[in-house]
Amino acid sequence: MYVIKIVGNLLSSLPKTICASLALAIIFFIGLFYANGGFDFDIMFFSWLTRLIHVTVAIMWVGLLWYFNFVQIPNMAKIPDDQKPAIAKVIAPAALFYFRWAALLTVISGLILAYLNGYVHEAMTLGISSGGGKNTAIGIGMWLGLYMAFNVWFIIWPNQKRALGIVACEPDVKAKSARTAMLFSRTNTLLSLPMLLSMVAAQNLY
Repeated sequence: MYVIKIVGNLLSSLPKTICASLALAIIFFIGLFYANGGFDFDIMFFSWLTRLIHVTVAIMWVGLLWYFNFVQIPNMAKIPDDQKPAIAKVIAPAALFYFRWAALLTVISGLILAYLNGYVHEAMTLGISSGGGKNTAIGIGMWLGLYMAFNVWFIIWPNQKRALGIVACEPDVKAKSARTAMLFSRTNTLLSLPMLLSMVAAQNLY
């Protein structure tokens, strides 16, 4: 009963849950470290660490993108008008905070990862100078990710600020901004599967 109470207290707090998850991951890493006879803390290790960060923030970014498009947007019309402010004033701004920063961190960590692994130039030029293959695949994914992140910061977020009332504007501008944000969010959803396919193909098909 005491253990259940402790676990319940832990899981009732998001910060405590995240700290516990991080601690558990570190314990797993230490176990793998000693079971493997240790790791060299070289460029390969830091490449792995960067990839872990890259995948983690990418999961949050794409996960929130799909939340907006699979859950929030399709169901807004079903929510009574007197309850919609809960979404517009509380949930959406919080989700957009993690959404946009996860997008930025995904791009930064992805570029660092490409640099550490020595393929940033070949990937950004779509493998033209290296005969294509893996560099073309990862390059397509990187350019799609960059475009999607650009949409987040320079189109979706500015329009969402007007649509959610964070920035004051006329009603017609607010409605237009909401539609623009939706269309570009839907554009990112359209590109998300080709982007993921390119990234996974580069790691597993070459």
